[in-house]
Amino acid sequence: MRVLKFGGTSVGSAETIARVKDIVLSVKNEPVVVVVSAVGGITDRLIKTANMAGSGNEACFDHLQSIIETHQQIIAKLFDPVGVKKVSALIEHDIEELRIILKGVFLIRELSRKSFESLSGIGERLSSKIIATYLGAQWYDSRQYIKTNLEYGRNQVLVNETDQLLADMKGQLGQLSLFPGFISSNAKNENTTLGRGGSDYTAAILAAAFDAATLEIWTDVDGFMTADPRVISRAYCIDHLSYAEAMELSHFGAKVIYPPTIIPAFQKKVPILIKNTFNPNAKGTLISQMAESSLAQQIKGISSIKDVSLVTVQGIGMVGVTGISMRLFSCLAAREVNVILISQASSENSISLVIETEQTAVARAAIENEFYREMANRQINRVMVDDEMAVVAIVGEKMKQTTGIAGQLFNSVGKNGVNVFAIAQGGSEINISFVIKERDIRKALNVIHEAFFLSDYSRLNLFLAGKGTVGSKLLKKISAQTKKLQKENRLRIRLVGVAGSQSMLLDREGLDPDKVIEQLNSGGTPGSINDFKDKIIAMNVANSVFVDCTASEVVADVYHALLDANVSVVTANKIASSSSFQHYSKLKATAREKGVKFFFETNVGAGLPIIAPINDLVRSGDTIERLEAVVSGTLNFIVNELSEEKPLSEVILEAKEKGFSEPDPRVDLSGTDVVRKLLILARESGYPLEQEDVEVEPLCRQSISICRLWKFLWRR
Repeated sequence: MRVLKFGGTSVGSAETIARVKDIVLSVKNEPVVVVVSAVGGITDRLIKTANMAGSGNEACFDHLQSIIETHQQIIAKLFDPVGVKKVSALIEHDIEELRIILKGVFLIRELSRKSFESLSGIGERLSSKIIATYLGAQWYDSRQYIKTNLEYGRNQVLVNETDQLLADMKGQLGQLSLFPGFISSNAKNENTTLGRGGSDYTAAILAAAFDAATLEIWTDVDGFMTADPRVISRAYCIDHLSYAEAMELSHFGAKVIYPPTIIPAFQKKVPILIKNTFNPNAKGTLISQMAESSLAQQIKGISSIKDVSLVTVQGIGMVGVTGISMRLFSCLAAREVNVILISQASSENSISLVIETEQTAVARAAIENEFYREMANRQINRVMVDDEMAVVAIVGEKMKQTTGIAGQLFNSVGKNGVNVFAIAQGGSEINISFVIKERDIRKALNVIHEAFFLSDYSRLNLFLAGKGTVGSKLLKKISAQTKKLQKENRLRIRLVGVAGSQSMLLDREGLDPDKVIEQLNSGGTPGSINDFKDKIIAMNVANSVFVDCTASEVVADVYHALLDANVSVVTANKIASSSSFQHYSKLKATAREKGVKFFFETNVGAGLPIIAPINDLVRSGDTIERLEAVVSGTLNFIVNELSEEKPLSEVILEAKEKGFSEPDPRVDLSGTDVVRKLLILARESGYPLEQEDVEVEPLCRQSISICRLWKFLWRR
């Protein structure tokens, strides 16, 4: 026997229900049990309608009529006139019950739990009767077999009673049977529901009770993904998960399957197969007990939860005191506060909890009420709440067999500037969870996905300042080398932003290096380099690199802010590294502290490996006593070209046109460029020199006024 469950998107229209029929009828030579959810979106609409009725809003009846019409339209498309009449009569009792309950709620202006349970579960009753008739399946009322009891504000399935009822009716099942998901009843036979995702749970209960060979969950995705594909485009479908891995991923935000679904299947060792109704040929994800090859990934996937808050109870009065944790969790349970994650200091002086943000006020009040004496005596500090937080979890059975996973994880997020507020890891080592700011979740997921080789290549996100000679050459180089870098070095450079002196272009998904200058000139967003810097920091993308291809002091001034925001800086601009030694040292120190790069190899030698070898010598303990070099290619060119036939003005203009000189040739002629290079070489060699420590004799001091010369060149 196989149990097939179809979710709301799979039965959201007449067209998708026809797909369901094709899938069900493709199963040959074995009995099939089908479980269906309400038509897509109907449960939410029923809940909204019920709440409107409870507040006395007459528009609830218009909403009710819209819900009825949605089902009538589906029926009209699926059946001929005779079938329409038959199915309409079949669901009329449920629609009439819906009308009566809604009217009662509206009249007394009160939505009781009992009324809410009845109203919210009618969607499954309607869809299941329509689909059972369309498939030619025997319909069974799940409320007669799945029994619940209200505990801590939730309907808990009475496992033994439910299993017995299902065992007693198992012999009645035919070749094709259909049950509505989500709905159940209590000991008084009053309507109850199994909560969000309850249709998955219904299917698992049936699969376990009927000893099914497989439980298939048909949904709108191919299976469990390595990460949220809406955040990470490179995420891919996971072929196989253990029950424990699937449970962990589901608990921490992978909304592929309802977490309690896994428990009955695990207990009876029923394999679960996640399949896509809209792509039935996709392999899907198999969840089972079967051990995997030793070559399997160390981690299987990354899950995340947003819209949560971190609540911390702290105080030295908690240390060594018995019962603190019991009182804490009991007071929260009494208020129906769901705790997602727990982290406790080994010294016992603090306990941190992650809860849904909407429950924060209730949780704070409950804790303060429970511990008011301890807080009054200052044994416990005030309850601290951090909002706008997120939980990220990495999951994998093989983590417990592999050393260094935690180090790799936190190194990858730390060097990208993601601050971790709390960490939790169970003794089974199948899951490492941590709490971060919600604004960092996209960056965290990307760097973790990349760190654990869940992608085919590493990615650098590049922000370029400068579209002149150097900048345009770099763009051409990036374009020419892209395929080679990806193939041979597993590296993809993605150009995310480009800025000129007065405008910029940014695109998280990437810009075309061959077209970006033309696009910037014709339609860039107005803004200064400081605006560009603010945009880079706000985008908060992983593995960000800022490349400065200008000679601008204004651009150099943004380096520290970028490094401090965990953005690496690579520059051809000499100004920052030759500024005051204090500023130079500050930039280097910030890069070290933040775990990012500050590279300026092209400052001296036009890209020849000069600075790196000097660094290697110094790190190895050598002392550099003397450097000899021609450090200005511009002055070298001028001296070689200058003659009686070729005056100085023409030689300087030629050097500028050939791209040998600085954008402002006065920087070369005054000796400023030479000073900058000498300072950089000296500092990298270990000598803390300042500009005033270098004696300068300008090339043109005795021949022509540099200012007059510059005016002449500009007139040319």
